[in-house]
Amino acid sequence: MKKIDENLKEEISNLDRVGFDAKGQTERAGSFLITDNKTIQSESKEESLIVMPISFALQVYDWVGDLLFSLVGRDEDEVTKEVASQEEPLGSFVYVKEGAKIKVPFQSCFFMHTQSFKQVLHNIIVLEPHSELNIVTGCATGNMVSLGSHLAVTEMFVKEGASLTYTMIHDWGTEVVVYPRAGVDVGKSATFTSNYIALTRVKRIQSNPIAYLSDGARAKFNTIIYGRAGSFFDMGARGILNGEEAGCEILSRVASENSHLILRAYIEGRGRNTKGHTECNGLLLSEKSLVYTIPELKAANMETELSHEASIGKIAGEKLNYLMARGLNEDSARALLIRGFLEKGIEGLPDSLKKKVDSLIEKATSIEGI
Repeated sequence: MKKIDENLKEEISNLDRVGFDAKGQTERAGSFLITDNKTIQSESKEESLIVMPISFALQVYDWVGDLLFSLVGRDEDEVTKEVASQEEPLGSFVYVKEGAKIKVPFQSCFFMHTQSFKQVLHNIIVLEPHSELNIVTGCATGNMVSLGSHLAVTEMFVKEGASLTYTMIHDWGTEVVVYPRAGVDVGKSATFTSNYIALTRVKRIQSNPIAYLSDGARAKFNTIIYGRAGSFFDMGARGILNGEEAGCEILSRVASENSHLILRAYIEGRGRNTKGHTECNGLLLSEKSLVYTIPELKAANMETELSHEASIGKIAGEKLNYLMARGLNEDSARALLIRGFLEKGIEGLPDSLKKKVDSLIEKATSIEGI
């Protein structure tokens, strides 16, 4: 038992690969960590930031129960049904008090340490009016875990004038299947930014979160995927522009190496003077790569403005030749071009987090990483 505990401790200490600093070397507003089905850490360093397991929050706040499955239907699919069937929910509750501007990121991690484990989660995040929070969430498996499944429902409530940046970094085992479900209520003049990053092989990930936007609200979904050989990604985002002058952007930048990547984007303009834009850029790195984009735009108001762009291709030969002519070998030139392509995908992160994401991309696209 002691040996297992020591192994777990060592693996947790290495979760900085998904943005979770267990060593305390990076300033954080708080931390939440689940390993398999146990809450290992739940703490806040800010008085205005409340962090606790969702099962505990249901006992402390009588209104939390009303939030469960209010944005994601409990019978939406087999994943939500299984999450709803849990006798006691496992997951996090994150709550920011009204007007609190928390500049230092909060970190959470959902880690699977046991081979063939099925992790089932339900998370609730609430930002009261005019508050602000950056969340870095890492999802990962242990070094000896190749099989497993991760099912999750996350519901986020960003109230009037509040701002939430939600960055998720995945690093799963090669035969793990992952099915996150998420809904976001973006209140009047509130802002929601989602950054999703996956740079390692996984068997299958399927996710298509939805955001409902009120008057003057903004939502932006950024996705970076480096699809490794044998991986299957079916990813997307949906923005429902209910309020006047609401806006949504869905931006994807993906590279596929013998993997299949499906990128969905759906924006529906219902309110007056609303704007939506989707953009997908795909890079094919081998003959067996596949990138399939599915942009959908629905205008239900004469005064909505929606647009989409997409481009898919291989590495330009002239760019490769240019770098090789300046002394780089083909592998180094190729790695540099892939890195440059992916690094353009995430904007607006805090400096400390931007450096972390850049370092992950650099490592993933290095000659050793490729």
